[in-house]
Amino acid sequence: MSNQLLKKQNRRQFMKLLSAGSLFCLGCGHLCAFPQSEEKTPASAKKHKFQEDAQMTFEQFFSAAYQSDVQIMNILAEKIGKDKFITMLKEASAEIAAAAAKQLASSLPKNDLAGFVSSLKKPGYFLNHALTLEIVEDTDTTFEAKIIECIWAKTFRDLKAPDIGYAMMCHTDFAMAPAYNPKLKLARTKTLMQGHDCCNHRYVMET
Repeated sequence: MSNQLLKKQNRRQFMKLLSAGSLFCLGCGHLCAFPQSEEKTPASAKKHKFQEDAQMTFEQFFSAAYQSDVQIMNILAEKIGKDKFITMLKEASAEIAAAAAKQLASSLPKNDLAGFVSSLKKPGYFLNHALTLEIVEDTDTTFEAKIIECIWAKTFRDLKAPDIGYAMMCHTDFAMAPAYNPKLKLARTKTLMQGHDCCNHRYVMET
């Protein structure tokens, strides 16, 4: 029961985060406010039971959020054809991610590289628990990050659906960059979702 309560409570804001891509989440990590303490609330200020902490780990939360979706997608893939379904999923996910990237760009003073990577350089509580990364290069025009742990990759691989995970999460990174700024280019040859040892994202802002 607690799994369902948390899923209903956070689904709308959580999907905004999930659809933004597996790397940056477009600075939206703050959308998921996980409780960090168990302070008692005065009886007069009690929250509705739907708003209470469901006592879940990040792994449990991600698994609960995606498990039924993956099951539905697998059924659709069988009916439509796997290749056709994955292509459609890539297109739809990329469209959503591009729209989110444009929204991010419009919310910043300027759509430069620093704004695009700010959530990785100073990750919030959520992103700190979702990714483990090493910054390889950081200049005004180039940013390279090596992702060595990713909860999205772990979740989809545990669900035996890395192809769906790649189409939903990783493929979107290529749509996000030019949508944020037409001069921003992404080079990447490896992803954890595909079974590699890391995700090697390299972003270059052309001058």
